[in-house]
Amino acid sequence: MNAIDTNIFAYLFDSSAPAKKALAQKLLGGLILRPHETVMLWQVASEFLACLRKVERKGLLGPEQLKVSFREVLQLFPLKLPSLGGLERALALHELYSLSHWDSLLIAACQESGVTRLYTEDMQHGANYSGVNIVNPFL
Repeated sequence: MNAIDTNIFAYLFDSSAPAKKALAQKLLGGLILRPHETVMLWQVASEFLACLRKVERKGLLGPEQLKVSFREVLQLFPLKLPSLGGLERALALHELYSLSHWDSLLIAACQESGVTRLYTEDMQHGANYSGVNIVNPFL
């Protein structure tokens, strides 16, 4: 099972990084062809909405377009909600790997959802955190 970190969705709306935007589009285009193999983590959806709000505050996206864009991305993959157990997992992952607070929550959410591959540029490419493999699609 795959998951995609917020930064990859954010590049879809980042005109200042055309190469990364193109790679994000290519990755998502491939994953969309097999939607049952990828999940949308609740934390990622929440962070993505926050990213869209930043774009909106810059005047690059109107309120209605924000809603449309968010809903379009949200519908790409099944949404997985966190559980209370995920917080306990995050505590353990933070101690075991010295991950940041947010990264430990993300890895815990991956574990809960059966994710074995997380696409992100925010963690070390090739790292394995208790069964969650990190893939940086921009390398």
